[in-house]
Amino acid sequence: MLQRIRSRLLQLFTVLFALSLLTFTLMKLAPGDPVLSLLRVDEMQVTLADEAKLREELGLNRPIHQQYLAWLGNVLRLDFGTSIMKGKPVLQELMDRLPATLELTLGGLAFMALVAVPLGMLAARYPGRLPDHLGRLFALLGASVPLFWLGLILIFIFSLKLQWLPMTGRGEWKGLILPSVTLGFGLAAVHARLLRSGMLESLSQEYVRSARARGLSERRVYFKHVLRAALIPVLTVFGMTFGSLLGGSVVVETLFAWPGLGSMAVEAVFQRDYPLVQGYLMMTGLLIIAANLAVDLLYGWVDPRIRVKGGRVQ
Repeated sequence: MLQRIRSRLLQLFTVLFALSLLTFTLMKLAPGDPVLSLLRVDEMQVTLADEAKLREELGLNRPIHQQYLAWLGNVLRLDFGTSIMKGKPVLQELMDRLPATLELTLGGLAFMALVAVPLGMLAARYPGRLPDHLGRLFALLGASVPLFWLGLILIFIFSLKLQWLPMTGRGEWKGLILPSVTLGFGLAAVHARLLRSGMLESLSQEYVRSARARGLSERRVYFKHVLRAALIPVLTVFGMTFGSLLGGSVVVETLFAWPGLGSMAVEAVFQRDYPLVQGYLMMTGLLIIAANLAVDLLYGWVDPRIRVKGGRVQ
């Protein structure tokens, strides 16, 4: 296990280095000029001398490779630079916004689990019957409905018409419900069908028939043997779809005025605040890689048949 963790950490640094290079390059190729955006904030007359002076202060007058090496060296010291528009350290801005994004992500995960696990188990327990048909319909809706449209419908029904839940903003716990449902709806549909398929496959295995032959109750067979084995492909897909949660949070946070990393990134893009965008991409990349590492470590706990030997799962 320790060898596997070391291998994953090495991959972590490799991926982050590639991500830093790609992020820095894309920011330089993006349209717009942060210097001009900053000088025009107060709508003052911009002169070439003012522009040259600010470029020198921000280090944007140096060759691109020197800018990248200087930025990378600072990143290794956890210094992501200073936000051009806000004048605050990027790391401080990220840390201020990170709790809101994690709160929303956990809310989406909670909704996904509360819906996907019971629905997937019922669909597997009664294949070809009403619960299975409802699961198919839910999966179709989850794959077809865009996040922004679902969010607008939920706001219209539960905020404007029924006035049960707040429309936007982060505060009381009720404000988390609509964004969490919007974020977790599509993923709940995918994981419910995946869990159903895994459980149906597990039900046909020899060890399940042996457990029933030993007189174990159906409840114990389902939860101890069938469900745990079916969670392996679900965990695998979850590791790959964790990025979808973070990516979807950009849309959801913007729609519900949620003060997280996603809404911050949208503002930074429009303001050409390149250090803030680069810091956001590095932060989300780190979170996605960490989630995949956690999934790898959960494999052995969910299914004891999985063993790590020579750095490979067997």
